[in-house]
Parts: sequence; C-alpha cells; structure tokens
Amino acid sequence: MAQQPAHTYGASGRTIEECQDMIRRSLRTPIVKFLKEHLEKAGCGVGDNFIKAVNCDKKISGGYVRGEGIMVCSNHMNIQDEVNQVVIHELIHAYDDCRAANLDWSNCAHHACSEIRAGHLSGDCHYKRELLRGYMKIRGHEQECVRRRVMKSVIANPYCSEAAAKDAMEAVWDVCYNDTKPFDRAP
Repeated sequence: MAQQPAHTYGASGRTIEECQDMIRRSLRTPIVKFLKEHLEKAGCGVGDNFIKAVNCDKKISGGYVRGEGIMVCSNHMNIQDEVNQVVIHELIHAYDDCRAANLDWSNCAHHACSEIRAGHLSGDCHYKRELLRGYMKIRGHEQECVRRRVMKSVIANPYCSEAAAKDAMEAVWDVCYNDTKPFDRAP
C-alpha cells in the first residue's frame, strides 16, 4: 500500500480516496468489527457500500441516514483516529435504528437518546480527545462532554428547538446513558 502523504492538521481534510482507505482500515479495528457483528445479529447487514466517504458542506464529521448508511466527511478528516471515531459513533446510531423498530429521528427524545448512547459508548468524550479540543475539566468531564455534543446534534434536527432538545435530553438521560447495548458496559 502506498504511503499516505503527510497532511497538516486543520481545515485541509482528506480526499475521498484517502478517506475510503481510512474507512477500510477502521473496519479492521476490534470495536468496529464488534459493532458490525451485532448489527448483523440484530438483522441489519452492513454491505460493502454501507460506509462511504463524501465531501460535506456542513461543519460535521459524518452522519447516518436510514436506508442509505453512514457517511464520513473526508474533507473534515485528517487522521485515522478521527475516521475510527466517526465510524464507531455512526454505527451506534445504525444499531439503535436497527434494534428499535419505532425509532423516529424527528422525535427529539428518540434522537437525543441515540446521541447520548453514541457519545457515551463511542469514546467521543474520552478525556484525551477533550483535552485536544481545549476542554480542560477532568472530574465529570465525560457526561458534560456527552451533554454538549448531544445538544449540538439535536439542535441541528429541524424538528427540535434548543428548548425541546434540552428537555428531551434531560428526560431520557438516565435510561439512555445507562443503556450500553450491544456492549456489556461502556467500552
């Protein structure tokens, strides 16, 4: 395999081809394999084209769309760890969508619950990642980070105002934060 050219951090991002390679590498990591296996077990096969690299206009790193799969925003990715994180986070949404027949993404509480789970279970809020983002709190930082990221995502839902997003998040927090399926506990 050809050596990837060194990229500077920042807004540069990767080409779609580079990002596809990074997605292929992330598919070999234990946590991604585990999530894919559990999606299959839940009756939702993940085909070869389920996770795609795309260029994104919005300032997002990726997304999951029912019936279409996962997109990773190549123009906002720089390093393998970022791609792995997006793939894991979005696979948790796909898993939630698969196991809950009545999941309604336009329902703020449903959306908030899946975001709480994805934020908590993906490692998005690991303290090392938080330090790199410039958030310096150690005690209680993980839940605070998950809350901040849930709000950011749910507010972006056209069906959810900021107040509705906050109320929904608070209403489902305990149940969803403690729901670690398909893991035995938060990884």
